[in-house]
Amino acid sequence: MYEKNDAQQEWLEAFVAEQGGVAGTVHVQRGDDLYLTAAHNIPPKVVAIVAHVPHGKGMAGVAQVKRQPVQTCNLQTDETGNIKPGAKAVDAQAAIALPVLDEAGAVRAVVGIAWLKEGEIGSAEERAMMRLAAAVPQ
Repeated sequence: MYEKNDAQQEWLEAFVAEQGGVAGTVHVQRGDDLYLTAAHNIPPKVVAIVAHVPHGKGMAGVAQVKRQPVQTCNLQTDETGNIKPGAKAVDAQAAIALPVLDEAGAVRAVVGIAWLKEGEIGSAEERAMMRLAAAVPQ
C-alpha cells in the first residue's frame, strides 16, 4: 500500500526538476523490504506495482542489496533483468536508483530518477547524485 510522505514528495519533485528528470520515486526501507513514500510522474498502475518492493527485486531492490547505485541507459530496452515489466510503463529512458545510507552504512531509502534521454550516468555525476539523494527527508 502506497503511504505518501508529504515532505519526501516535495523534496522528490524539487530533486527531479533540478536534475532535469521526468519521473522519480522514494522508497523507504522497513524490515527487509522497500515501501513507496513519494512518486513523481509515475503511472498509477506502476505505483500499485512498486508500492512494496521485495528485498533485492527491481532496480531499487538491487541498489538496496548492493548499497550502490544501479542504472540503465534505457528503461524500455534494458535486458539486465533489473528492470521489471512495470517500469517500462514509465515514459522515460535513462534511470538510476540511488541508495540512501544512514550513518552506520545501512540503507534507509532508495531514490529513483529517470530522464527522457537515453544514456549512461558517469561515475562523478553518480557520486554527486548520491550526495544529493542523502538529503531526502526521513
